[in-house]
Amino acid sequence: MLRRLFLTLVPALALVLAQPAAAAAETPPLGTRLTASATPSKEMLRWREATRRVTIVRDDWGIAHIRGKTDADAVFGMIYAQAEDDFPRIETNYLTALGRLSEAEGEAALMQDLRARLYTDPETLKAQYAKSPPWLRKLMDAWADGLNYYLSMHPQTRPRVLTRFEPWMALSFSEGSIGGDIERISLDDLAELYSDRPRVLASAAPAGLEEPRGSNGIAIGPSRAWGGRPLLLINPHTSFYFRAEQQVTSDAGLNVYGAATWGQFFIYQGFNPRVGWMHTSSGVDSVDEFSVQVINRGGRLTYRYGAEERPVITRTLPVDWRTPQGALVRSTFRVHFTHHGPVVRKAGDRWVAFAMMNRPVEALSQSFLRTRARNFDEFMKATALQGNSSNNTLYADADGVIAYLHPQFVPRRDNRFDYTGTVNGSDPATDWKGLHALSELPAVKSPKGGWVYNTNDWPWTAAGPESPRREAFPRYMDTVGPNPRGANAVQLLEAGQTFTLDSLAQGAFNTRLPAFDQLLPGLEAAWDAAPGAEPLRLKLADDIRLLRGWNRRWSAQSEALTLAVFWGDLLWPEAEAIARKEGLSTWEAMASRIPPRRKLEALSEASDRLQADFGSRRVPWGEVNRFQRRTGEIQQAFSDAAPSLAAPFPSARWGALASFGARRPEGQKRLYGTSGNSFVAVVEFGPRVRARAVTAGGASSSPASRHFTDQAPRYLSGDLRPVYFWPDEIRGHVARTYRPGQ
Repeated sequence: MLRRLFLTLVPALALVLAQPAAAAAETPPLGTRLTASATPSKEMLRWREATRRVTIVRDDWGIAHIRGKTDADAVFGMIYAQAEDDFPRIETNYLTALGRLSEAEGEAALMQDLRARLYTDPETLKAQYAKSPPWLRKLMDAWADGLNYYLSMHPQTRPRVLTRFEPWMALSFSEGSIGGDIERISLDDLAELYSDRPRVLASAAPAGLEEPRGSNGIAIGPSRAWGGRPLLLINPHTSFYFRAEQQVTSDAGLNVYGAATWGQFFIYQGFNPRVGWMHTSSGVDSVDEFSVQVINRGGRLTYRYGAEERPVITRTLPVDWRTPQGALVRSTFRVHFTHHGPVVRKAGDRWVAFAMMNRPVEALSQSFLRTRARNFDEFMKATALQGNSSNNTLYADADGVIAYLHPQFVPRRDNRFDYTGTVNGSDPATDWKGLHALSELPAVKSPKGGWVYNTNDWPWTAAGPESPRREAFPRYMDTVGPNPRGANAVQLLEAGQTFTLDSLAQGAFNTRLPAFDQLLPGLEAAWDAAPGAEPLRLKLADDIRLLRGWNRRWSAQSEALTLAVFWGDLLWPEAEAIARKEGLSTWEAMASRIPPRRKLEALSEASDRLQADFGSRRVPWGEVNRFQRRTGEIQQAFSDAAPSLAAPFPSARWGALASFGARRPEGQKRLYGTSGNSFVAVVEFGPRVRARAVTAGGASSSPASRHFTDQAPRYLSGDLRPVYFWPDEIRGHVARTYRPGQ
């Protein structure tokens, strides 16, 4: 309290005369914790001056609405508000991006850090920061200032590693999607190649089935929207609490609302008064593996490339990690590179290099500039930076334009080769040959049918009959094919209804489960074909009767859904293995490749599991599938003995647009959600934009806050709350107005 009082008494003249930026030599070295009493006066005065230009309004849901004089001031307040809500997630995201997670989590994260360091070099990022456009440097400066000021004013917040943020660090995490291209590099293969203890450092397999990562996006044009007002569905599927819901405005014209990934200074999925965008994970092939034959000539490594030999580039990468006793230990790795990228694994006697997008300045610039776009042309001007390699975009605006856009970073390749596997990097013909122009990518703009969508499936059904034609593009434009969520979305959109803001929200929570339309007939046929006296047939008679009478829709009361999910979950790993070998989708493999007898056996196992765990073979889905948030930890602990809420919608695996990815923790019987619907919004464009939204749990990561789980009932029922975008909408809903540091 005395420290804050002292700071408020700093003479106004000193604030006026304070320099707008401090030289690098005037700031403590990286790793030095800044506090109000220890900070050099020039830096603290700069921060305090910035707070005079920033206002934060918290609405009655705890959501931060930030306003700054300039865009940089708005960024200062935006990141400060994020830190108030969940600094640990901010720090963890940057520890991961910078390759420093093992300094907090120990040797188990060593390979993850090495993987990041293959692409993230502090000296390179500093040089890129120095060459960045002045407007972008100002935003990065404000970002670092906002975080450092937060830490100086909150000594009770104890970072695990990052006690100080530098502006260049923002370039390490420049694209807001969950995961990223780099995660396709196997940590096990990396450990096998570079470590003398690969078994110790190999990654642990996740418990349970992995929820399909991705999202849903739908844009409705004027011809299909009530009153001719275009609509946009924003429905990312990520791990829960992955993003912060915020509004960020400036006197310089910035005004954007939506979901920002923790630690980033741009709204990743959202809208402004005229334009909205939603990103979905793409099936485009934007990363590739190139194998080469390595030759050792007296300790000098080369690799064959056409008729020549090229030198293998070898670098030494030090990675620090923390022991259980708290000491920092340094491991040093000699890593190798070809002109394709870092070598990440061995394949027989060949080395395999990994190529992916590594354009942090372009990616960060594109991510921020699109939030300022006022129309389709301005939005496309931002995409021309080609800093997006992994996300499709669903777009809508107040002019009535709707669009589906493919990722813009797509390397041009020789379509004779199959880039879904490893290609021969010694053949120059396999090299990337620049990037495809935007005009060469699959896209749809304002189709006559009045809708576009994507559910992480291929683009060839994005607009019904007006979709891009598959045969007009190289096969690497998509590697995933269709999925049941796509079938669900198309059925919804082809029904011919005129959508309103509310009916689009209802459509996003429609209860159809089309995967079971594909899977259950084979199970029923297997039972029909079994001999009448077969014990398994007799045992399953009631189960088959239950499934045959089911409408294949989700609800908390459905007993058939519980049985179907338990059955499907048992067969999923088997079907997935078959699908990988035969080039099928997992749903196709489960429907057509699993033997009939095995389908019946799995149903018996599922029914027995329900009886053993819940004392009955007939258990309502809501009794099993639960939402629970007990702590603010990134890795939640779940307990059947603690309070929880029924979650009526299941995994996206079964074609549900509303996704709830749940797992059974060790020692528990119920399933607990960890991913899926994380932020849902519907937006209507017209003379005045309006929106409704909901976030999983709540805006705060603190269990002591009333905003820790206040949105959970709405989230589970699909009852989206009004978004307070305009001043007259937030009036009467203001819980607190303050400046950073107050």
